[in-house]
Amino acid sequence: MPMRRVCAPTREPVTVALAGVEFGWGSSGKLGAVLSALRQGPCDALEFVGLGSGLGRPLLAEHAVDAWYDLPASAEGLRAAVTEIVRVRRVRAALVVLDGRLAKALEAAGVPTVFVDSLPFLWTEGDRPSLPLDASCYCAQQCIELPPECTGILASVRSLRWVEAVVATAPDTRPGRYGTRPWHRALVSLGGLRAPGLADWTAYPHLVVPAALRALAAHGVREAHLAGNLPDDLLVRLLAGAPASLRVTAGALPHEAFLAELAAADVLLASPGLTTLLEAGTLAVPAVCLPPQNLSQIFNARFHCRAVGVDVRTPWPAEVFQEDEALALRAKGEEHALELIYGGIAGAAARAGTPLRAELAGAVGAALERAGEVVDWGALATAVGTGGAAQVAGALLEILRRGSAR
Repeated sequence: MPMRRVCAPTREPVTVALAGVEFGWGSSGKLGAVLSALRQGPCDALEFVGLGSGLGRPLLAEHAVDAWYDLPASAEGLRAAVTEIVRVRRVRAALVVLDGRLAKALEAAGVPTVFVDSLPFLWTEGDRPSLPLDASCYCAQQCIELPPECTGILASVRSLRWVEAVVATAPDTRPGRYGTRPWHRALVSLGGLRAPGLADWTAYPHLVVPAALRALAAHGVREAHLAGNLPDDLLVRLLAGAPASLRVTAGALPHEAFLAELAAADVLLASPGLTTLLEAGTLAVPAVCLPPQNLSQIFNARFHCRAVGVDVRTPWPAEVFQEDEALALRAKGEEHALELIYGGIAGAAARAGTPLRAELAGAVGAALERAGEVVDWGALATAVGTGGAAQVAGALLEILRRGSAR
């Protein structure tokens, strides 16, 4: 069992609430990175309680979280539950990644909250009501480009602090064969997959996994691990048609185990979550983007390709959806773009036949081929920095110190 780092064992522990949005696994990875940073630096005796975050709890099993609390879905129920947890557990501060509604509820309950926004480039005026613009500390993660429609939102933040990428320190266990071709070992990462409003989250892996495995085998890869939030019965179906030349293992990985697997891989095929791309960049692992699952992943893949200087994206066929149309819809709010994206993927999965699957496999293969032109796979991580976990941890400790001084 992981040990909680206690810097002043004679003092009564200070309770901090943790939460990450129920959307993929990136928020849990960031929570884990900040908890690791808190363990490594000077700190008070801290006790952590988790709120919601059911999707990401398994990824945080390596960290000492004293208890987890499920939360009601309704706004009124959420506020009441948060107020009671804060009272009973004597919560002094909170760290929340991307869950604006919960951050607002915590602040309303009198808990100063550090809100981590890893997607500041995504928001438009349609998203304003969902963002905790009055959070005690709003940590926005540096990005390659900030579209003009985001500037008004961020200008409204009461306590804005720009931080570098919030990523964990990955183990540097890269084998000596790095950089050689053909690649032999691959990691295929699908992330958390499930998201609010997504009726059938199995559509994406049904379309993408067979194409990815087929493309890897064609490029000489002999071993691959498929990581993601996939139940055993679905894994069996997905792997049944894997190429005979490719030995595939599969299963979800806790965060530190994922980083170790990533460090040992020759190439990563990733549903383009930003945290995953940045973690690959810290190790300079070649990272090819699978088709995007949602709106933010369109931006993430484009930022990654701009940084490395080569288009290593896998585009969806036009019959699924067109990225520019999704980007245009976001002016009305993220949910409008997601409706197009989710609907397109679900429709394609329902009618998927040999031509569509072959087209996807060919697109993945073409991106793998173009990846040979990349010189610096760490360019995205270098551009935005990788010290954000320590910076967010510092912001949290500042809030705790101010509270203890009163």
